[in-house]
Amino acid sequence: MTEHPTTAEQIDLDRLRSGDKAAFAQVVELYADRLYNLALKVSGDPFEAEDILQEAFISAYKNISRFEGRSNVGTWLYRITYNTALMRQRKKQPDTVSIDEPVQIDSGDMLPRQFFDWCCIPEKDLLTGEAIEYMGEAIQLLPESLKPVFILRDIEGLSTAEVGDTLDISTAAVKSRLHRARLFLRERLSEYFAERAAA
Repeated sequence: MTEHPTTAEQIDLDRLRSGDKAAFAQVVELYADRLYNLALKVSGDPFEAEDILQEAFISAYKNISRFEGRSNVGTWLYRITYNTALMRQRKKQPDTVSIDEPVQIDSGDMLPRQFFDWCCIPEKDLLTGEAIEYMGEAIQLLPESLKPVFILRDIEGLSTAEVGDTLDISTAAVKSRLHRARLFLRERLSEYFAERAAA
């Protein structure tokens, strides 16, 4: 019986690159849940996330001989999964410009339209099912340039360097986009809590 690795460090890269199916099965077992979560956060649809995951693993298996090991296997798989999700979205969505896009100043930062003072909101109100659902919807509204950075860094817990490697951008760009994503979400949640406070 094949023993499954519990960490990325236990993956046999030589066996993996040679196309060993058992080694690849270990990788699937180790990363499937995390990659599904990424696909779900990007797509917002559990059925689409399943398709993204399957397509990403097929692509990874077909291209495993090209994996050079400059980043770890997880970062490489995150990149493939994210790119798969992005390509599928582009095929489904026509080119449109949203009138709800945030206002940006010359530095690239977004100007919030309003802020709500969160200091007095009880924790139980912040963690209600409705608030969590609204947060999920707000994440889906993030501009495409910001969404993957927020998902990978703040939800999946990748380091700034890992996010940069996954998305092929500099760490400075990761930090800038993460800051802008957090501002965007803070504004959206400010609107939500302001409406609740006024009700």
